[in-house]
Parts: sequence; structure tokens; C-alpha cells
Amino acid sequence: MLLEAHNLTRHYGQGDAAVTALRDTSFAVAEGEFVAIMGPSGSGKSTLMNLIGLLDRPSSGTLVLAGEHTTKLDHDRLASLRNRKIGFVFQSYNLLARSTTLENVEMPLVYSGLRSSKRKGRAWAALETVGLSHRLTHWPSQLSGGEQQRVAIARALAGDPALILADEPTGALDSRTGLSILALFQALNRSGRTIIMVTHDQHVAQHARRILRLQDGMLIRDDPVAEPVDARAVLELEHVVTAALQNKATAA
Repeated sequence: MLLEAHNLTRHYGQGDAAVTALRDTSFAVAEGEFVAIMGPSGSGKSTLMNLIGLLDRPSSGTLVLAGEHTTKLDHDRLASLRNRKIGFVFQSYNLLARSTTLENVEMPLVYSGLRSSKRKGRAWAALETVGLSHRLTHWPSQLSGGEQQRVAIARALAGDPALILADEPTGALDSRTGLSILALFQALNRSGRTIIMVTHDQHVAQHARRILRLQDGMLIRDDPVAEPVDARAVLELEHVVTAALQNKATAA
């Protein structure tokens, strides 16, 4: 298994002010899966995402990532494992405004010790994967929201991580652009990438192959998706319908 969570619990605060954000949560994710973590606000999904992403430690329980028992690692080794094994995609893109598209994607590789030419090569290849190799010198302000999210996905891919962790990746996008991002995630998953996507939206979650449902800090369901929605097929159908309506309007 790529990821194994055993009885993860996270408390915040102490005494009467203590809050349990996550309680006794256990699951496993194999390589090549596409999993959605779903739940309403306050369900514990952000807490779980932070634990999976090694951005926080559990109060109790264990988390094993790529064979490493993360709860036993010190701060430096935890940061090293996170940088090597996890690629992050956030709702707000988190791009550097004064850096070009290529520089944004290359940035995480600076800490890997790769020489400049190899970093640029990896960044370019990642941008080609997401369809933006023609936008290398553009600033974030010159890109649409969908393009900025593609840059963020390329940045996550550049380090060749074992796991892509996406937090509400379509939350700031219109529905059609969001579908294009989901189509990209599905294509990456078909190529063998392991993806965990956090969302509050049932429609978005249905694009994954499996859904973990949280409520009040507890994992209440773990279900396979019988027929994941094919985002690419939906986009193609929308294009056909739009073209037909335009032709009809022109003929009238």
C-alpha cells in the first residue's frame, strides 16, 4: 500500500477548550488509485488532508507513507519525505506573482539539488503534460484561472511524486473549466498517478474511483464509485451540443 492510516485522531486545544477534529480514522490507499475525501464543512476533511500531506501530526494513531512510519520521523525527515513523495494542488493555486510559468513549476525542484538545466527540463516536461508548454514565459496574471490551476498541477508533477494531494482543486473555477481540470486528473490517474482529492462537492467526488465520506470527524463510509463520471466525455458532449445550437441559430 502507498498510504496506510491507522486510528488517526487529532485533538486541538486542551481541557474544556479541547476539540476533536478527527477521530479513529483508518483506511489505506494503493498505488494508482483516485480517491475523493468528501464531507461538509467541519467534517474533518481538512484535518485529514493536513495529516496525509505531513503538514500536521496526529494526536494518536499512525500514518505510513511509501513504507515510512511518519509518526516516528523528526521535523527534517518529515519535510524531506513530504518534498520527495507528495505533490500539492491547492484551490487558490499558490503561484508566485513575480515568477513566470516555468519558474513557478521549477521552484520546488530548487531544493532537490538538481542543476538548473535538469530543473528546467523537468518543469518544461510537466507543463507539456498539462498542455501549457506554449506559456512558459507568461506571468500568472496573464493566465486564466484554469491555466493557473494547470500550472499548479504541473508544479506538483515536476518532482515525480508518489502521491498528488489536491485540496478543492475546482473550487475557484467555473463548471466547464472545473471539468477540464477533472479530465486532466483522470488522465493522470489513467497513466498511473495516485491522486487523493479533497472536496465538499458530491458531483466533483463522482469523478474519482472511490469516495471516503467524513462526518463530525469520523469516517462513516468508504465506497467504490461504480461508474466514475468521465469528465472528458462530458466536455466533448457539451461541445457537440453547443456547436449544434450555434448551427441552428445561424440557419434560422
